[in-house]
Amino acid sequence: MAGRLPQWSAITAAWQRSFTRKKASGPAWRCCSALPKSPGNCERSAVLVIPAIDLRDGKCVRLRQGDYAQETVYSSQPWEMALHWQKLGARYLHLVDLDGAKTGQVENGTAIKGILEKVSIPCELGGGIRSEETIQKVLDWGIDRVIVGTKGLHDTEWLGRMAGKFPRRIALGIDARGGKVAVQGWLEESLVTVDELVKKVNHLPLAAIIFTDISKDGMLAGPNVEATRLVQQATAIPVIASGGVTTVGDIAQLRQASIQACIVGKALYDGKLTLEDALAAAGEID
Repeated sequence: MAGRLPQWSAITAAWQRSFTRKKASGPAWRCCSALPKSPGNCERSAVLVIPAIDLRDGKCVRLRQGDYAQETVYSSQPWEMALHWQKLGARYLHLVDLDGAKTGQVENGTAIKGILEKVSIPCELGGGIRSEETIQKVLDWGIDRVIVGTKGLHDTEWLGRMAGKFPRRIALGIDARGGKVAVQGWLEESLVTVDELVKKVNHLPLAAIIFTDISKDGMLAGPNVEATRLVQQATAIPVIASGGVTTVGDIAQLRQASIQACIVGKALYDGKLTLEDALAAAGEID
């Protein structure tokens, strides 16, 4: 089928080499969020590697730098991709409703529920999460935590109420370009700086902050480790790195910086990085 990885070709063969996973002491994110942030312990702390599944028109796709005109379709059956990552050792999945990010409401519900029916690992969801009703709905579907972006930026009081109502089930997605926060599915750049936003939400019972440097996303150019590290230093909320993670060296840098988790997308789909190698570099497997 056009747009799909053909029989997973040689990439799958490389991914399916046998390996031994470390036994987790609890659910993936609960374990990750409890990791100490002391730089002196960074060599012993694993980074949780989270494969990304971006959804548009019911398909699994990737965008280049968040540009909806630069789309690559990887699968017309997203649940197959989700199950594939789980079988290869992923302990958490990052789902994004790209259509919802533009319209302000969840648009790929069928695909999302299809994924949740097939996998046994927890999933987070972002894109179109802008109301309490939507949060409750997707949590009822089985989503582990929801990612709030645009709505949380425009209305931090609402974000505070939602964090209080759903403690540790809300993650704040901070998408930035040049130090400024981007909104509306990366289509608009606000005047709010990353530092300002982090200070506003630092007291909230959020599950995580997902920090994405848009200039790195989909470019296979490496993550902005320094910017991510600065965000982590400014908050007690667990920080997840997103955008540009391409090599085992990138993951090693994030681990050295004591970043607790990272989202990996295009590099996995294009075969630049195998999930096995990513998990090994992250310290998740022996």
